[in-house]
Amino acid sequence: MNDAHEPTKDELVEPGFAPEDYTDSRKLGDWRSRYDKEALKSIRWEAAYLTIVLAIVVAGMFLSWLGTPQRALGLSEQRSLTFTQYALAALSGVFGGVIFAMKWLYHSVAKQLWNIDRRLWRYFIPVIAGSLAFAMILVTASFGFLDPNLVATNSRTTAFPAP
Repeated sequence: MNDAHEPTKDELVEPGFAPEDYTDSRKLGDWRSRYDKEALKSIRWEAAYLTIVLAIVVAGMFLSWLGTPQRALGLSEQRSLTFTQYALAALSGVFGGVIFAMKWLYHSVAKQLWNIDRRLWRYFIPVIAGSLAFAMILVTASFGFLDPNLVATNSRTTAFPAP
């Protein structure tokens, strides 16, 4: 049984939207940006910001997994495990938030929906996502009605196996 729905001619299909229109309603050879120089500068700044945050988060996850900050702080083995668990949870949330913000940045630019008023959203969504991930690990580990073994290891907090 084919569940794919083919739009009828009476249904509205957004012009310039893939997969119906891979050209974004452009003529062949039309490659120049539709945005002015000021907007392009802002778009590039946002893309650079998100890329830098992504690189920092990946490095932070790797260093936390290796135990570098824990050794620098002189943490005991038990505190090191706890630190690693919560750090990886928060950083994993930030990672997801950055990827989400990147997806919406390129989507809004390509669809000509980008505007400067959403810049704060794209800046804050990684922070919000990281905070929520951290809070969820705290809630899961703290409340008696949830099994604390759900987040008892780093590999259950993130996709990283224990070193």
